[in-house]
Amino acid sequence: MMKAYKIKLNPNNKQRTLLERSAGVSRWAYNWALEQKKKRYEETGKTVSQADLRKRLTKLKQTDDYQWLFQFSNNITKQAIKDSDEAFKRFFKGQARYPRFKSKRKSKWSFYNDNHKVKRSDTHIRLEKIGWIRFAETGYLPIEFKPLSYRVSREGLHWFVSITVEIPDSSDYSTPVNEPIGIDLGIKTLATVSDGSVYVNINKKHEVRQMEKRLRRLQRQISRKYKMNKEGSRYRKTCNIIKTEKEIARLQTRLNHIRTNYIHQMTSEIVRTKPSHIVMEDLNVRGMMKNKHLADHIAKCHFREIRRQLTYKANQSGVSLVVADRWYPSSRICCECGVMDKTLKLSDRKMKCECGNRIDRDMNASINLSRLAV
Repeated sequence: MMKAYKIKLNPNNKQRTLLERSAGVSRWAYNWALEQKKKRYEETGKTVSQADLRKRLTKLKQTDDYQWLFQFSNNITKQAIKDSDEAFKRFFKGQARYPRFKSKRKSKWSFYNDNHKVKRSDTHIRLEKIGWIRFAETGYLPIEFKPLSYRVSREGLHWFVSITVEIPDSSDYSTPVNEPIGIDLGIKTLATVSDGSVYVNINKKHEVRQMEKRLRRLQRQISRKYKMNKEGSRYRKTCNIIKTEKEIARLQTRLNHIRTNYIHQMTSEIVRTKPSHIVMEDLNVRGMMKNKHLADHIAKCHFREIRRQLTYKANQSGVSLVVADRWYPSSRICCECGVMDKTLKLSDRKMKCECGNRIDRDMNASINLSRLAV
């Protein structure tokens, strides 16, 4: 089976500069390939293949203006061209929007290295044209595995290497015998499970709220500093801006790790109960994000990430994942008598049926979802 391991790196200042330049070359090659494709289509109505683009880039490197490309691994530009080609293929299949140019400020900093040119030990990894970089964490990789690809990326102020490996299949395919469960996702309570388990929203905890408050304060500070920079001393204000930006990146990375870790713990605990089926709703997250009052809260819940983790973890444990139709009225149907209450509003947190059933709205929805598996 194929599995990916993401390991934090601990580069020195020189290596960090080389990593940033390598990511910049990858971004430049992606934008160059995208521009060539758009120009060719506007002139002839046809596209250009990635093989032709790689030949053009090889000839371009021979010119005096692009000799600097020889300082970097050719796998970086080769994979960037391949990524742009894949982006167009996904667009024509209807799986993604039209490819856009990558921004130095907003896009993710990453680049690729071929597994044949990467060397590795228990504590270090050697990237082509960069050198040996120490792992900040050890003991994650299995003893025996076959490396397939290496991709280096930056999150906030830290660099990581993602290693895709091929290892023996250790999934548990034994038939689960426990009852099916339903999961109702929400904002007030992140996940309500039909077996009675309730997972609170991590964003409502005191520690996370304090960090978000600190983050908002720093963002206001840097906004004022950018305005003052136009009038005051450029050198001094720029130094202060860099310090504040680093602190913002540090906080954003920590918040993201806290949320991701909580979701991993929650999904793993749900799958370990070994239910015969896991049923969850097909949420229209894009439509929900149009509500300006709830958009920020919905984005922090990471509903798509929860579904992604449940999908692959259920597959590894032999559990069947069922996705209910997004129009199924799970909250309005009484779990006792099956009568639908059309007057139930979003503000009503309790289900009060004429049969006498009084139950929490989210628990009622999860019970109804669990019955869809039968």
